[in-house]
Amino acid sequence: MARRHNKVVFKDYHQHQGWLLPPSLDEMIAATHPVRTINDILDSIDITLLIKAYKGGGSSAYHPRMLLKLLVYGYISNIYSSRRLEEAAKTNIHFLWLTGSEMPDHHTINRFRGERLAGALRPIFTQVVTLLCEEGLLSIKELFIDGTKIESAAGRYTFVWGKSVATNREKIKKQIDELWAYARKVAAEELEGPEPPEFTPVDSQKVKETVAKIEAALKGKEGVDKKVQAKLAAAKRNWPAALDKYSGQERILAGRSSYSKTDPDATFMRMKEDHMGNGQLKPAYNVQLSTNNQYIADYSIHPNPGDSLTLAGHLQQLETDYGTGAVAVVTADAGYGSEQNYELLEGKGITAFVKYNTFDGEQKEKEDPKQPLKAADLYYNSEKDHYICPMGQVMARAGTFKKVTAGRYEQTITTYRAGRCEGCPLRGVCYKGKAECREIEINHNLNRHRTKARELLCSEEGIRRRKQRGVDVEPAIGNIKSNHGFRRFLLRGNEKVEIETGLLSLAHNLRKRTAAKMKEAA
Repeated sequence: MARRHNKVVFKDYHQHQGWLLPPSLDEMIAATHPVRTINDILDSIDITLLIKAYKGGGSSAYHPRMLLKLLVYGYISNIYSSRRLEEAAKTNIHFLWLTGSEMPDHHTINRFRGERLAGALRPIFTQVVTLLCEEGLLSIKELFIDGTKIESAAGRYTFVWGKSVATNREKIKKQIDELWAYARKVAAEELEGPEPPEFTPVDSQKVKETVAKIEAALKGKEGVDKKVQAKLAAAKRNWPAALDKYSGQERILAGRSSYSKTDPDATFMRMKEDHMGNGQLKPAYNVQLSTNNQYIADYSIHPNPGDSLTLAGHLQQLETDYGTGAVAVVTADAGYGSEQNYELLEGKGITAFVKYNTFDGEQKEKEDPKQPLKAADLYYNSEKDHYICPMGQVMARAGTFKKVTAGRYEQTITTYRAGRCEGCPLRGVCYKGKAECREIEINHNLNRHRTKARELLCSEEGIRRRKQRGVDVEPAIGNIKSNHGFRRFLLRGNEKVEIETGLLSLAHNLRKRTAAKMKEAA
């Protein structure tokens, strides 16, 4: 029996047929689409500061609220390039609806982002955070803080190293000393004083004067080494300019270890991005984020590769944005657990669930009989201010000294020394130093802070907050870098990088808020 085939029916396809009544863009976008939520929120924000960025005069400009919506929705949609945003504004119906079918070019978009938003984006961001707080989605009172390194748009091999600048200065000083010593041998009468001029620091003017003195002293003298004459000529020609260059580089470094020639605000940092986790040095910024319920409450940009020196600046930014006393509790990892930071948090009345560098090791540490007894394991008599060694001998206070940290924080260190260790049967267990008697250095203030931190971290609330930190601030960072592929800034310089970070943070919050509202509606 022949198999019966059904007739295939296709829908009408008329590519070039015109519209009698063209549909509006509004009809083509679902009522529940996230772009509508973004539009409503940004329509409710006060943009007075942004409008003040325009001087007026000339031809009409695109409305800043429209450009703000375009940029924010672009960052929400993983579209960061101004050229790609220009294309989206011409071809994507969501962007066309959001911009009212206006199509700014990439120059306008980039100028708005890099210039107009400077100083105006942060107030917009804080307004959105305040709105989210009012909706009960996050709280400023209790924050989780962490940092991440994001690569600069600078060239990766355009570095200037602080140590190299210092070394080159010292080389010039050493060579001048050698030239002066040679000149003293050949023409001692013409040079005043037994020693070369003092170079602290080595600057171009002092070098010019010294080279001129040496040159004048050797002029007309017989038997002057031709190599010395050549070196003097090279010194006169090159050293002053080189020292001026080094001075300029040191001003840009401003205490940092390095910077990029194509983005002087960027510092070279180790980026752990390869599959082996080894990483490599790249020009980057340390982005600090405060979160609550995975929403970003605030952000700040820092040139320090480590997190320890960023906390003071980040807390200052929080106070500037939300007022003094807005933050009551901070939770952070061991990267922030320095004496300076504990003092800072205590002074501000902030409860600090902040680890110190040996906290995790203390929780799982097993005694190793081969290792010397640590100072922290010795008994301390606070009333008499002395330690007791394992044999019961008193370790009396020997004195104090000051120590300045990398963050220019002055620590007070107290030393304690045992009276007699010679012939002690526990000497190998107690310590393995070559000194006759064991001496220990104790930072009492840091120990006090660590004791307080340990009690907080090991409490029921502390354990809960430690667990929460790993699922609060870290997912926000991972979402931006991994899920949305933002690993390298497009703009250069602190001010513009801060704008990009603000746009990323704003986009993250609005993306989460939209998802939360859609979940509630479902």
